[in-house]
Amino acid sequence: MIAGELRRFLRDHSAIRVSRSTRDTAYKVLQAKERLTAESGREPTVEQIAKALDIPRQDVVFALEAISDPVSLYDPIYSDGGESATVMDQIGDSRNTDEHWLEQIALEEAVKRLDSREKHILALRFYDGRTQMEVAKAVGISQAQVSRLEKNAISRIKKELNS
Repeated sequence: MIAGELRRFLRDHSAIRVSRSTRDTAYKVLQAKERLTAESGREPTVEQIAKALDIPRQDVVFALEAISDPVSLYDPIYSDGGESATVMDQIGDSRNTDEHWLEQIALEEAVKRLDSREKHILALRFYDGRTQMEVAKAVGISQAQVSRLEKNAISRIKKELNS
């Protein structure tokens, strides 16, 4: 009966819906953690819990994370009088800034304005990583023509981005 009450509590008091199998694993992990703590007098590691339950370490971590309370990205984690640091400050992504997004959109728009031949040549060169000679063979033109078309396409893209 106690086990049933624990399962129901885990199911009903979670802010995020978690699958029954993950909740059951979390319940087993918590039981194993209690038992191992009582036996050794200290908190067991994730590896020890996984070994005791004969499940992968990753499943133990997922189960424990699934039953933990979610944290708002804007919750303060440190406060120094007037200024505080939030979770968002700690996980900020310097590559995915607003400026980067705008540049990416502008680049996509500039590439859309190229003709299909130029798009194909740039895709072969920069997405597939082929040399100008390989592109020339694939498209059926000379390497000099590939070089000229590539140069003109890049020049048009730069002009679009700078305007």
